[in-house]
Amino acid sequence: MNYEQFIPQIGAASPAQFGVFEKSINTVGGVTVFMAKDGDETVIISTGDIGFAGESITASGVSYVKAPLNHENACVLRRLFPFTAPVRVLGHERSFGVGDRLGIATPGHIRVFEDFDAYPVLAQQSMRELTLTNRTYEDVVDSASFFVYRDGFKKGFGADGDHLKTAKDVEYALSLGFTMITLDCSDHIKNGVTDEMCADFVIPSEFSQRYLGKTFDIGEGVTLTFNETELKKILMIYGGAIDFAHEIYSAFFASGKYDADFEISIDETATPTTPLQHFFVASELTRCGVKCATVAPRFCGEFQKGVDYIGDLKQFEEEMAVHSTIARHFGYKLSIHSGSDKFSTFPIIGEKNRGVFHVKTAGTNWLEAMRVVAVADPSLYRQIHKYALTAFAEASTYYHVTTDLNKIPDIDKMSDSELPELFTQNDPRQLIHITYGLILNKKTPDGKFEFKDRLYKLWREKEDLYSDALYSHIGRHLTELGVARV
Repeated sequence: MNYEQFIPQIGAASPAQFGVFEKSINTVGGVTVFMAKDGDETVIISTGDIGFAGESITASGVSYVKAPLNHENACVLRRLFPFTAPVRVLGHERSFGVGDRLGIATPGHIRVFEDFDAYPVLAQQSMRELTLTNRTYEDVVDSASFFVYRDGFKKGFGADGDHLKTAKDVEYALSLGFTMITLDCSDHIKNGVTDEMCADFVIPSEFSQRYLGKTFDIGEGVTLTFNETELKKILMIYGGAIDFAHEIYSAFFASGKYDADFEISIDETATPTTPLQHFFVASELTRCGVKCATVAPRFCGEFQKGVDYIGDLKQFEEEMAVHSTIARHFGYKLSIHSGSDKFSTFPIIGEKNRGVFHVKTAGTNWLEAMRVVAVADPSLYRQIHKYALTAFAEASTYYHVTTDLNKIPDIDKMSDSELPELFTQNDPRQLIHITYGLILNKKTPDGKFEFKDRLYKLWREKEDLYSDALYSHIGRHLTELGVARV
C-alpha cells in the first residue's frame, strides 16, 4: 500500500502502513498536508493547492499535489507551518548546537530534545563546513525544517550562521532567516603580542582613565584589577576585534531589523582568554552598546575536535568559575565551542554556570554516522579509513589536532566486529573527524563520488540505527551537563 491509497481515508487508517509519516499530518485552510515515502524519496503531499510546487495528480477521485523536498517548497512549508521555521533559542537557560554536516542527523537530535530540558540549534554550520561538504545555508536550514515537519517537533529550534567572518556572510545567513550569528573575530585578534612589543605602545588616555588603578568588583567575591602592562597587551590583542564586533552589530543588529541573536567568538586564538581579557572585551562591548546573547572565550587547556578535554581540570574549574561570573555580570551566557565529547568538563560547566549555557557540537555527529558505517558495512569503512590516512596531512591544515597516526591500529589486523572500537580511541576519532570533507568529495577517475553516494544510501537504509546512536551519544552530553529529562 502507498500514500495514494491513504488519501481517500485520511484519519481513518494507520498512516505508517501506507508509507505516511504519521506525525507529519497537519491541516491548514481545510487542506491536509503530510509527508510520505515515494520509492527511495520522501515527498510532501497536499490535498489542495496551497502553494507547493509539484505534480498535480488525481487518484481515487481526489486531487492532490506531490511536491519534492526542495528550497522553494521549504519556504512554503515555513510560511504555512511556522513551527518549521527557526526561532531564537539563546534566551532559554540551556541551548545546545548540534551541527549536522550531512543533513540527516535531525531525526536523532529531535528525539534527544523532546526528552531533555534544553533547546536545540538544529541548523548550525560554518562557512568552512559548507565549503568542505559542498552545501549551502539554504540546504542546512531546509533539511532541518523538513525533518522538523516530518517528525512533528514543535518545541522550537534555532539556526546558527556559525563562525562567520565577513559582513557579506552575516547578511547571507540573516537573509535566509537564521536566528543566530556567531561572529568569528579571529582575523582581528593579534596573536603573538609580546612584552617587548607592548613597551612602545601608548595606552590611549580614555582607556587609562577607565581601567588603570581601578578595581572592578563584579560580585560573587570576584574582583579584577588592571596594571599598565596587562592593559597594553589586552588593547593590542583585542582592540581590533572589539571594533569589528561593534561594526557588525551596528550594521545588522542595532536596528532590530533581523530577529536574531548575536554571539561573539574570541575562542580562535593562539592562547587562552584570561578572565581579565574576557572582562575587558565584555566591558568595552557593553560601553559601545553591543548586546550579546552569548560570548565564547578560549578556555585554558585544549578543546580539540572529537575528543575529551586535554589539560588541567583544576585550573579549568577555577577559571570557569570566574568566566561564568563575568558572563552573569554582563547579562549573557557563556558559549562553549568544540564541545563535542568534552565529558570531563561537563559537570564543571553545568555547575559553575548554574545550568545556564550554550554548548556547540558538530563533528561528533559525523563520527556517529561513521560508526554506523563501521557496524553496518565494514568493507566500506575499511576503504574510507585507508583513504583518510592518506588525506590526513591535507585535512590537518583546516583543524588543530595532536593526532598520532602511529597509535592508530592496523585495521587489516582487526576483525569486522572490532572496527567500531576505533571510535573509542582518540587518534582514530580525530583521523575520521577532520577528513570528512575530503572523504565526501573524493572522486573516481571518471568523476563520480568514490564514497559519498554509497554512504548516503547506507545512512538512508540505517536511519533508525543512526538515530539511536545520536540519541544515546548526545543524550550523554546533556546528562553530564546536568540537564534534566522532561
